[in-house]
Amino acid sequence: MKTVAPHDRPREKLQRLGAGALGDNELVAIVLGHGHSNLSALDLANAVLSGLGGIEGLTRARYDDLRRVAGIGAARAAQIVAAVELGRRTLTRVGRQRVQITSPRIVAELLLPLYGNRSVEQFGVVLLDTKHRVMRTTIVSVGTLDASVVHPREVFREAASAGAAAIVLFHNHPSGDPDPSPEDVALTRRLIAAGILMGIDVIDHVILADVRYCSLREKGCL
Repeated sequence: MKTVAPHDRPREKLQRLGAGALGDNELVAIVLGHGHSNLSALDLANAVLSGLGGIEGLTRARYDDLRRVAGIGAARAAQIVAAVELGRRTLTRVGRQRVQITSPRIVAELLLPLYGNRSVEQFGVVLLDTKHRVMRTTIVSVGTLDASVVHPREVFREAASAGAAAIVLFHNHPSGDPDPSPEDVALTRRLIAAGILMGIDVIDHVILADVRYCSLREKGCL
């Protein structure tokens, strides 16, 4: 990075001013570590962001998407994917006391950082105890760009094995529109019926899309 003054290079700038003072491209440059051929790490970071549509596109990017950027090989693609995933996980609630689900908003706050901006549809369940405290969250199906295949046996196998008393269904819409489709409503009702037979309450189905969400219970679809 010969064209940038030493004290303004991303790593040195982070040391002086903190990570919050860096631009998106500078943070990506630090993750990359160094450049490629005649490109500096900052040039390569700019190419990554430009090729993927900025920082929002980066959060949706898959390993193969990154490999299509010139200068990004297997190791660097893995570094970026891992850094983005680590950032998602740090945004979720942590602590000794488990989160209690008392509203769809709490579900959204828990799940949006992890699943709201995924590039493919993922269907999962939040497993709850008798007081509706979160035991754990698990993905049961990963689909293509706009659809996932969900079987009741997979949903309730997870719930039964964990001893869950209730569950919240969730999935993301890569389109960015959280409104439920007729298929979403039909699937939810089918899973509610299966839950009655299993003795496990399905208390809601929350659809995630970037920073927005839709609760089927709030919407009156259940």
